[in-house]
Formats: sequence, structure tokens, C-alpha cells
Amino acid sequence: MADKIDELKKIVGAENVIDDPVTLDVYSRDHSFIPPRKPLLVVKPRNADEVQCIVKWANQSGTPLVPVSSGQPHFRGDTVPSSGEAVIVDLSGMDRIIMMDRRNRVAIVEPGVTFSKLQPELAKEGLRLSMPLLPRTSKSVLGSVLEREPLINPRYAWSLTEPLRCLETVMGNGDMFRTGELAGASVSTSTREEATFIPLEEVLEKRKKTQDTALYQYGPGQFNYHKLLSAAQGTMGIVTWASLRCEVLPKVHKFFLVPSEGLDNLIGFAYKLLRIRFHDELLLLNSSSLASILGEGAEQITGLRENFPPWILILGLTGRDIMPEEKVACRERDIRDIAQQFDVSLESAIPGASDGQVGESVLNLSKEPYWKLGNRGECQDIFFLTTLNRVPEFVTTMYSLAEASKYSPSDLGVYIQPTHLGTSCHVEFSLPFDPGDESEAATVQELFTRASEELSKQGAFFSRPYGIWADLAYSRNAEHTSISRTLKGLFDPNNVLNPGKLCF
Repeated sequence: MADKIDELKKIVGAENVIDDPVTLDVYSRDHSFIPPRKPLLVVKPRNADEVQCIVKWANQSGTPLVPVSSGQPHFRGDTVPSSGEAVIVDLSGMDRIIMMDRRNRVAIVEPGVTFSKLQPELAKEGLRLSMPLLPRTSKSVLGSVLEREPLINPRYAWSLTEPLRCLETVMGNGDMFRTGELAGASVSTSTREEATFIPLEEVLEKRKKTQDTALYQYGPGQFNYHKLLSAAQGTMGIVTWASLRCEVLPKVHKFFLVPSEGLDNLIGFAYKLLRIRFHDELLLLNSSSLASILGEGAEQITGLRENFPPWILILGLTGRDIMPEEKVACRERDIRDIAQQFDVSLESAIPGASDGQVGESVLNLSKEPYWKLGNRGECQDIFFLTTLNRVPEFVTTMYSLAEASKYSPSDLGVYIQPTHLGTSCHVEFSLPFDPGDESEAATVQELFTRASEELSKQGAFFSRPYGIWADLAYSRNAEHTSISRTLKGLFDPNNVLNPGKLCF
């Protein structure tokens, strides 16, 4: 064992191989119900070459690796080792913003770059990145994109305009691979055994001369290889950099709140908006979720929740370079006319909150502590994909299960995010609880398990199958599971990358 560790120290330096019990304990657990397990070591590579050497070392030594790019807190169980012999590969030190290009609206970043680091730098260039709802300050941008976290702007989520463009990854066998437009153009020889990559900076410098840095995602050939890495929980490769599509900062940004006692009219209204594509941000929250976003501490959150309407649709309109004020005003008039058809209204405020407060919140990072932990100290989420028209029946099921489990339905948070221009919908149920109350924690764990099973039977699609959801997803499709394992065997023949996750 000592020899193995010495080899690892030669790769990254002794100071970047950590084995103290306190640090190992931090990496042994997260906020999920996955049982904690201490890793053998934590290693912090500084560049892609070191990542590649670590993966080759893992193949030679038979050591499992668990890639981690975001800082604490973690929630899904994907960074908790499945083996006590695992080594955590902490990528947070690889935090370079390699390039920002306003003309082509693209940024290239390493996995350790967080939202709190990237967004201010993009703003200086007049750009922004479409974000998920209130990411935590320590959240890796690449981690979020690779996890397919839903974006609050449903026009751009996971379509031809999705954020992820090209990337570089170290596969489980130690090979390095680049996808998209930077794949073939950056290899110095066509012979695989002798192939070496031209440094990225050199490739970009050549492309800048022709202003060709848009970096499209497809390739080499007609295949989109980065799809293999999306939502793979670090089982298919370790991404060392990626290019991301950005958007120009709007000159005018106006928010509206659409309150309602029920979901049905809001869903009809949302469908209409999604078809005409006038909006930027569009999402639905129940009173509990909005209160958790805006409130500070349990008492204030409870007070806000009691004053808010049961459901709130949040709508953002933007105007950019050409007549921005006129554009927003025109769209606002049309949307107000549409709202009347669905018996809802666009408001600038609701009791306890204004459009400015809500807009500022959803466009920024989460407050500290993370907004889902600010109410009761702990929170467990259940999220899945469905269609927008089916959301009410899933909500009804979840509220019924909560009542049956003697969990207060008023504490249940609901977040509804249309995606793919409304062709699908992300539904997220949040279960806050007091971690110091063993009975309450047990109730939530039981409810989480039961609800996951019942919602799956009802048709919920767990497209990001963490923990027990992996069994629910893969046990129902033997052919898909077999093909996934075959692909895993090609990219990671010794199963060193995060074994025990998904169906691996």
C-alpha cells in the first residue's frame, strides 16, 4: 500500500495527497441517505496530465476513483465512495477560465470553476451563462452541466443550443479524448498509438486569427460523444475542460409574478407561453419553495409561506441590443392578453414579495446556507421528468403520500421547470427536515423511498438515476442495461471510475 501511495505522490506532489481522518470523513458522506464510507485517500490534481496519470495509476493498482468537482455540500450520493479502497479525485484546484469569447458567445473552463467565479467574469464581457435555480456558490459549472441540471430558461435547455459544446475527457482506460469541433483538429497524428494532443491554447490561438471559436458540439463524424458523459456520475470519464455556450446580457430584464390557487390554469398559461417563446425565464413554485428561497430561518420562512398564494409562476422578459424597452413592452402587452384567457394576471408583487426580489433571487446564486437547508437544517429531494400536463397528478400523489407518512404537506416544496420548449418538464419535490430529530429523519427517509417507487410506477422518468433510482431505472430494461455495461467496458475496462454507481 505504501508503494502505491508513493507512486501517487510522485504524480501530484505529496502535499496534494491527503489522508488525514477529518478530511476523509468530510468526503465519506453527503446530504443523501447513502450510507457513509471513508475513502482511502483524497488526491488533488493540478492539470489534465496529472488526471491522466492518476487514471493510469488506478488501472495498474486496481484502485477505484471517485471524481469530485464541486465543493460542499453534496446531495446525491454520487460522490460517496462505494468502496473503502476508493480514492477521491478532487478537481477543485483545476479552476482556470481558459477563454471567454463574446463574439462567438463561448467560454472554456476547467471542472473546478464555480458559478461564483465564472458569472462575474462573464459579466465583464457582457455575457452570462444560463443557470439552474439558485446554484450553491461552491457548485462546479461543468458539474452542473454534465449532471443536466434543468435551466430556468426553458428555451435553451438540452436542445441544439444546450450549453455544452466541446470537451476533453480522460476515459477509464487512461486515454484522453476530445469531442466536438476540437476533436480531430487538435491531434498531432492520426495513429492512435502515437497520438498526442496539441495544447489547447495553441489550437485556440490559431482559431482566433479566423475568429472561429464557436466550437460546435458534434464530432468527430456525426456522433455526439459528450452525451455518453452526461449524467454518468463520473463513471465514463473525467472531464478536464469544456466549452460552454453563453448568451449576451440583456439591457432590459423585467420579471412578473403570476399567483394562483391551483395548478391547472398556470399550466395552460405556461404551455401557451412556451409555444410563442416570448419569455426568457419561466418556472413554477409552490409557496413553500418560494418562501425557502426568500426567507431567512425557519420562523421567517413559515411566515412567508402562510402569506404566499399556493402557486406562483415566475416569468422573465428581456430585451437586448435592438430596441430593448420597446420589445419588452410589446411582449408584456401580448402576454397580459393571453393571461386573461387563462384567468390569471401578471403581478409586480404578491403579499411578502415583489418581482424585483424574486427576479434578483432566481438570477443569482443561493444565499448561505444553501437555500434548501435554511428551513429545517436538512433536505431530501425527489426529481424526475414528465410532461407538463401530467404534473398535477404527480403533485396530488406526492401530497397524499406525505399525509399518509404523517409528514406535513405544508412543508413540502415543489419546483416545476418546463424544459425542451415545453416538450418535457422537470418536477422536484423537496422534503426539509430536522437532522437532529431521529424520528423525523426516519419518516423522511421512508417517505423518500416509498414516493420514489410510487412515482416511478406512475410514470416518473428518473433521467438522472442517483441512489435507489438507479435500481428503479435499470431493473426495468435489461437490454439497455446490457448495452450500457458494454459501453462501460470499452471506455473503462477495469471499472475504476466510480464503480457501484448507475448499473456498474
